[in-house]
Amino acid sequence: MSKKNSSGGIMYSTNPDFEFQQESKEISSTPANNQQDLRVQLDKKQRAGKAVTLITGFVGLGSDLLELGKKLKSKCGVGGTVKDGEIIIQGDFREKIIQILQAEGYKVKRIGG
Repeated sequence: MSKKNSSGGIMYSTNPDFEFQQESKEISSTPANNQQDLRVQLDKKQRAGKAVTLITGFVGLGSDLLELGKKLKSKCGVGGTVKDGEIIIQGDFREKIIQILQAEGYKVKRIGG
């Protein structure tokens, strides 16, 4: 008998011969900008009421995500970070970021109000 956690992986098995095998999805290269489908939204949750612009949906190498985050932070003139596959920009810069990403050739959708 085995139990699965919420992410679909096995966390416990009573079978003494069970061997855990993890599927790895390694990305060898980043798709072209026009194949990326990015989402831009304003987020205030768990941030003490401060607004941040959240960019999600990037598929590719972590170094390319860091480079894109650095470019967006410098063009907006604010701080931010890249973690958990998301780019977080301090403040409400949704329109400016959408314009920057579209000029770079990304497919961008605005989420939320």
